Amino acid sequence: MNSRGMWLTYALGVGMLHIVLLSIPFFSVPVAWTLTNVIHNLGMYVFLHAVKGTPFETPDQGKARLLTHWEQLDYGVQFTSSRKFFTISPIILYFLASFYTKYDPTHFILNTTSLLTVLIPKLPQLHGVRIFGINKY
Repeated sequence: MNSRGMWLTYALGVGMLHIVLLSIPFFSVPVAWTLTNVIHNLGMYVFLHAVKGTPFETPDQGKARLLTHWEQLDYGVQFTSSRKFFTISPIILYFLASFYTKYDPTHFILNTTSLLTVLIPKLPQLHGVRIFGINKY
């Protein structure tokens, strides 16, 4: 995640998702922004907080097998630039979605719920914690 151009590629990917959703004729602008936010946060939750292990063989003798990608990011060191970027990006997207939906209560609840599902697992207090034993093994 620290490689050159990763943050730009990430932002362009989110922008492309939004453009694709805007190009669908029956989606209004507020619906497109809410869908962009929800799809982004769902993808971020699955890939950073639900999937455990690594997609390739590592020399750590299986230590990463029980950790999510978020817990492996920057070797578990908190508050690095990559972690800050992946914490700030859903917040910025949430602000944009809330603004362009004109704070409509339905969209606001969906966007807020979506934001909280990706921000709460990122807290340092929840590093390695499995709520109710979900995703323990």
